[in-house]
Amino acid sequence: MSTITIKHSTTYKYRKPVAFGEHRMMLRPLSSHDQSLIAARLVITPTPTDLHGILDAYGNHVDIARFAGRARELRFDSTILLEHVHTDIHDLEIEEFARGYPFTYRADEMADLTHFIERETADSDCEVERWTPTFLPADQPIDTRELLINLTHGINETFRHVRRDEKGIQPPRRTLELGSGSCRDLAMLMIDAVRALGMAARFVSGYLHIPGDGEDYVGGGNTHAWAQVYLPGPGWLDFDPSNGIVGNRDLIRVAVVPDPRHAIPLHGTFMGNPADYVGMDVEVAVIAGGAAESLKPNANFAPPINSRKSP
Repeated sequence: MSTITIKHSTTYKYRKPVAFGEHRMMLRPLSSHDQSLIAARLVITPTPTDLHGILDAYGNHVDIARFAGRARELRFDSTILLEHVHTDIHDLEIEEFARGYPFTYRADEMADLTHFIERETADSDCEVERWTPTFLPADQPIDTRELLINLTHGINETFRHVRRDEKGIQPPRRTLELGSGSCRDLAMLMIDAVRALGMAARFVSGYLHIPGDGEDYVGGGNTHAWAQVYLPGPGWLDFDPSNGIVGNRDLIRVAVVPDPRHAIPLHGTFMGNPADYVGMDVEVAVIAGGAAESLKPNANFAPPINSRKSP
């Protein structure tokens, strides 16, 4: 078990004072068996007139801020302290019927997994479907765990990671054509490939901890994206094709969704001349260690509405 501190600052700058519409934030990590939130602080400048939290349809935390007045700058400072437990995929017990691929999910699981198996990206030329079987041996089963590890490492070793500031996700077949993509593009390539194999996969948005041992990671200094695959027994398992990470090592989950459009870390609107927008600065630091006491004096994230106690 390790303690990790995440500092995430986003600043929007404008030439003239503008009014701000609603802003929605997905910055607070999920709590689960392998990561546990200790303390959280969210400071927004200027101070919003209302800040409240909700849980979306997938159980992710969403904080919503509303504002009055005008300003030339809007800043969000999030600080998170959490405990993280490394889970090795080789230590997890996959149910016997799913240990070899191909396999079929049980009927009682399919009702919940169908949306994560459906392919939502256009692949009219079936390029992903033709590429994915290259990881399968001819006419014989393969260990499911080995297949997913090979796919993760194969993308990591074959495709070049590039920083891409454009909004949205690059279609998987475009990633195949270019041989490159951002972390979110490579994650969606793996998700589409896994779904083409008939397995359930989902998109994960979060943070990457880069340890101080010279580990050669890409995707640090900003939010990060990777894939999860559902295997009967252990459930949802993490696979990061950008860095070849199998399991949750150094990965901190914030949002899990079937479609990456539902996992935007921060978005909102402003009222003013579009030419008044100067730009956005983002700073992210994920470091080992930290103490909860350092977060107490400041404003906290709003609790989700459905977790508040009745008066």
